[in-house]
Amino acid sequence: MKGLPRRLGYGEEATLVEHLEELRRRLFVMLGALAVATIVAFVFHTRILDWLNQPLPPGHRRTYAFGIAEPFTVSITVSLYAGFVLALPVILWQVWAFFAPAFDPRNERKMVRLVAFATALGAAGLAFGYFVLLPRAVHFLTNYDSKQFVHLVQARSYYSFVSTVLLGIVIVFELPLVVLGLVHLGVISSAGLRRHRRIGYFVTAAIGLALPGPDPVTTFLEILPMWILFESSIWLAVLVERRQASAIQPFGASGG
Repeated sequence: MKGLPRRLGYGEEATLVEHLEELRRRLFVMLGALAVATIVAFVFHTRILDWLNQPLPPGHRRTYAFGIAEPFTVSITVSLYAGFVLALPVILWQVWAFFAPAFDPRNERKMVRLVAFATALGAAGLAFGYFVLLPRAVHFLTNYDSKQFVHLVQARSYYSFVSTVLLGIVIVFELPLVVLGLVHLGVISSAGLRRHRRIGYFVTAAIGLALPGPDPVTTFLEILPMWILFESSIWLAVLVERRQASAIQPFGASGG
């Protein structure tokens, strides 16, 4: 049995067949990690479902199934989502290890910091979505026209709603990463962001409206952090530009 795929060194050459073999083995590792993580998630799927049901009102924390197979298929689907989240570090590491030989060590360190920053933003977005966004959105929806409707929360639609909202807010929280990337590439500048701040607020609001949001409360709670993150991105862009300028300045001074 062959071991885990070996990571190539920077600039190390390999034939096309060797690259394809490495890619095949890394895909095998990713699929294996996903399978193991999904099995682990399925073992604890009742706790995961209880955790996802917490934003529901106390009287609605047991969802309804309207089909014979729905409890099983929903449990499998939720376990697969949870397994993907658990296996994501392994998947990202395998993807990075495949492309890492194309980057020199300095850029590799930058990439590691970038991934750490993206992970922190995603975790913050997930926490905000679960503890702030979901409870208020669920409260609004389950109490909307309650005199005219009897709310029976279907399992499949509810867990689909939860996963969509959480995914949307995680994407929203990655906004500073996108802005910093554009600043680093020279596409935009902090001065331009400050000069066109109103346009930026309008664009972020338009993006927030386009993201999954089944009600005005959810949509507003998605747009509000986008505005805060956009403003934070402007000042992060200022710091990035200052660091870039300080890194270039010694070379310019020595040549003068």
